Amino acid sequence: MQPLQRQLADQSADGLLAQADLPPGWHLPDRFTGERADDASSQVDVVLGYDDQAAPRAGGDGQRGSEQNETADGRWRYIEHTATGTRVLIRLQRQTFAVPEEVRITGVVHLPWRPGGPITSQDLRQLPTARIEAAINKRLFAMKRVGAAQSGKIALPSGRKVREKDLLAPLGDPKKTPDFYELVALQHARLAADGDTNPTATMARTSGVALSTAQGWVAKARARGLLPPGRRGRAG
Repeated sequence: MQPLQRQLADQSADGLLAQADLPPGWHLPDRFTGERADDASSQVDVVLGYDDQAAPRAGGDGQRGSEQNETADGRWRYIEHTATGTRVLIRLQRQTFAVPEEVRITGVVHLPWRPGGPITSQDLRQLPTARIEAAINKRLFAMKRVGAAQSGKIALPSGRKVREKDLLAPLGDPKKTPDFYELVALQHARLAADGDTNPTATMARTSGVALSTAQGWVAKARARGLLPPGRRGRAG
């Protein structure tokens, strides 16, 4: 009888980072480093001190109460530089208090191709963090914030502009409202940023529709890449 093959975790399965997000010369392996069967992000956070959001800091509160420096639920992803063999772990953090929501790189760990080998300044310069962030956010979030001259409005793909204070208004009819699913994504992100633990239920009440209808709207927004994949074990 053949031995059972261990199921290995696919680090691109949740859609947070895709090969297309990386510039030429960088590779996203399917498997986590170490041939792991699970996502080791929480363990890496513990080792590197990213799990201290509840700990008080000198002169102020801990990170749990900070909207600007959120650390919970960051995901570490392993990538490789093809030419040099440099191995890199990058930490991707959803900025849920930003509207539109965005993803930022909040940690980087460089590892040489050969354990114990040197990491040069050239190796460090070869990691284009800004380009990776921009590619992820372009893929996940189609909207963009208009400059201050536009009074804090958000530009939608059709060219229509919406004020941030109007994001919590009823959504209307998806067949008649331009940029409907972009508005669904924006409203969902705003509610989550305001601390709503079940944004979809609130959206249903606001628009006067059944919960299942609002859930369908959110699912379609996710399918179009306007919202990131849902987080396991969380409502809304």
